[in-house]
Amino acid sequence: MSAGAIIPLVIAIIILAAVGAVAGSMLLRNLSMRHRFGPEYQRLVREVGPRRAQAELVDRQRRVAKLNLRPLTAEQRARYTGEWTAAQERFVDNPAQATEAAAALVTTVAADRGYPVDDHSQLLKDLSVHHARPLDGYRGARLTTEQATSAATEELRLALLAHRALFRELLGPPERIPTRPLPPSATVIGSTGRALPVGAAAASGPAAGTPAKR
Repeated sequence: MSAGAIIPLVIAIIILAAVGAVAGSMLLRNLSMRHRFGPEYQRLVREVGPRRAQAELVDRQRRVAKLNLRPLTAEQRARYTGEWTAAQERFVDNPAQATEAAAALVTTVAADRGYPVDDHSQLLKDLSVHHARPLDGYRGARLTTEQATSAATEELRLALLAHRALFRELLGPPERIPTRPLPPSATVIGSTGRALPVGAAAASGPAAGTPAKR
C-alpha cells in the first residue's frame, strides 16, 4: 500500500478513535447521572433532553458544593424526631393539619442542614444533589399539601409518607430514625368497601383503593 493511501487511512482511524472516546465518555457520564439522580434525571431528560439535563445537574452540583451544609446535632435530631411523631399522631384526628405540619417540619430541617429555603423551586433543585431518590414523591406531596383542606384522606396519607421519606434522609442515618408506622387506628375506605389501615405501606397507594373524599 502506498504512503498516499496509508495517510488517509491513519487519519480515519484517529478520527474514529476520537469519536469513540467522546461517545464512551458521554455514555459514562450519562450512566453516572442516571445512577446519582435517578427519577430526577429522567424527569429532566423528558423535559429538556439529555444534554441540557446533564448541564443542569452539573450546575446544581456546583451550587450545592458552595453551600455550608452541615449535619444535625444529636439534640436537633432528637427534637425533630419528637416533633415528627407528634405531627404523625395528629393524622388520626386531623389529616390535613398533620400533613401541613409534616411539610413545614421538612422545610425547617432542610434550613438547619444549611439549605436556603426561601425559594421552594430552588430548594428542590438543591435537594436533588444529595437527596434525589425521595424528591419525586416529595414534589407530589407538596402539591397535595397546598390543597390539604380539599384533598382526600388517602392522598394526604401518601403525602405524609413522602414527606417522611425526605425527612428521614435529612435527619440523619436511618438507624437513628424510628420506623414507626402511621397510627393503625386511622382507616380509609377503599374502592372495595374494606377499611384500609392508614399505616399501610405507601406502595399500596391508589392501587389498593382510593377513598372517597372527605
